[in-house]
Amino acid sequence: MKAIPRDPESRQVVDRYIKSFELLLRLLDADAIARIVKYFEEVRERRATIYIAGNGGSASTASHWVNDLGKATKRFGQTPIKVMSLSDNVSWLTALANDEGYDRVFSGQLENFACPGDLLIVISASGNSPNLVRAVELARSRGVRTVGLLGFDGGVLKTLLDDALWLPTEKGAYGLVESAHSLLCHIVTDCLVRESLAVSDSDGQKPAYSD
Repeated sequence: MKAIPRDPESRQVVDRYIKSFELLLRLLDADAIARIVKYFEEVRERRATIYIAGNGGSASTASHWVNDLGKATKRFGQTPIKVMSLSDNVSWLTALANDEGYDRVFSGQLENFACPGDLLIVISASGNSPNLVRAVELARSRGVRTVGLLGFDGGVLKTLLDDALWLPTEKGAYGLVESAHSLLCHIVTDCLVRESLAVSDSDGQKPAYSD
């Protein structure tokens, strides 16, 4: 088999990305993560609903997180987490975008569901997406707690949210922020899964994990 020549430029990109990601991980706020886990626990206990929204890559993160929160944390005999992604209903999202404007695609859905005691999670690298800003404004008017996963300088959302996990980065560093946000989602989910495991150990049942 013919050896593939090394590409020094690619290696530099790899090394630089890994180094930048390692530095970013050191900025993770463990106390903020613990607060968000607590918010999830409180919402589950009162049988309220969690809504998660994002655009682009953050929309994929929202969908993935909803899968994990709905499936991986579930255990027979324990109150399941009621969670939905506002980025997933393509028909509704595009109808709102076409008829009312793209800045209404999330708030328009929330108008049908949001109740006091619910929780809205917005995921945004820039923190400036108008549709997420509108969603947060609608949520706050309904007594819904708002939390964000943010990057860059935090943007407008940083000043509007009740709480946030903010990863300060250079503007435009979407890959780093989105990778870190995905990791944060897994950390929060794992905290909730561990809680389910602790309860399961007391009655011999185990939670069902997702792939």
